[in-house]
Amino acid sequence: MENQTGQAPKKNSNVIYFLIVVVLALLATDVYLYLQKNKADTKIVYQNDEKTRLQTELDSLEAQIEQVNIGKTKLSAEMQAKNDSLRSKIKVLRSELAKGKLTVAELARAQEDVKQLRYFVTKYTADIEELKKQNQTLTVERDTLKTNLATVSQKATTLEKQNQDLGTKVKVGSAIKVATANVVAYKIKGSGKEVDVKRAAPAKKIKINFTVASNDIAEKGMHDIFIRITDPTGNLITGADSGTFNADGQDLQFTYKTSIDFKNDGTGYTIDWVNPAPFQKGTYNVVLYADGFTMGKTEFALK
Repeated sequence: MENQTGQAPKKNSNVIYFLIVVVLALLATDVYLYLQKNKADTKIVYQNDEKTRLQTELDSLEAQIEQVNIGKTKLSAEMQAKNDSLRSKIKVLRSELAKGKLTVAELARAQEDVKQLRYFVTKYTADIEELKKQNQTLTVERDTLKTNLATVSQKATTLEKQNQDLGTKVKVGSAIKVATANVVAYKIKGSGKEVDVKRAAPAKKIKINFTVASNDIAEKGMHDIFIRITDPTGNLITGADSGTFNADGQDLQFTYKTSIDFKNDGTGYTIDWVNPAPFQKGTYNVVLYADGFTMGKTEFALK
């Protein structure tokens, strides 16, 4: 009887120890599962936060591309290809991040892709800004060139005008001019002798006597002389050999044309002219032209 009583407490103690071990094991399992759950929840939260961060960065990179493309900068084919490639990569990454759950490997790959994308966008932005600076420089150079060309053109126009004015002055200065002049009317006797007269009725011809002023820049040699004679009524006298010439910037009809040998030595010249019609009473005007300008004027009167 005493032995049986001593064995009972021993069995009860073993049961208690077993139950304690079981309880501790269950508690340990619960703690382990709780910790694992917390770890998984933390991991999911981390992944979700990282996805959001990556999506935000993609938004920032896309906005950066939009901002740098603002304006009328014309992209080269190479730059346009880079632009399209970056936009395509952003679209692909957005699509990847839009998936429900990403594995650790997928998330790591997305992080690396965004990192590389950030590098390319930064380089692309720098290239665009450099292109804009080059365009601005070219624009300034173009405008400067236009201004310089306009200035050169204006100077050329001014010089041309000055040259024309100088050429005109030289032409005017080199034209021979009458120094002295007078006109005498003559009648012609049967013997052919010429006798000067003052009356219109017997007059048949005139002699225009003149000298030429000294002119060192006038060309020595033969010079054409055009003569216009108007009668007392103001009408220009013309004949069968009359024609036109240009002087003082206008076309004129001449009465008579001849030429003289200019030597710039004070030589006197005489031009004979026979009137194709009878002379009238009154004053006749005689104008001489040479080298495109008026050479001199004189007049004579007949009674």
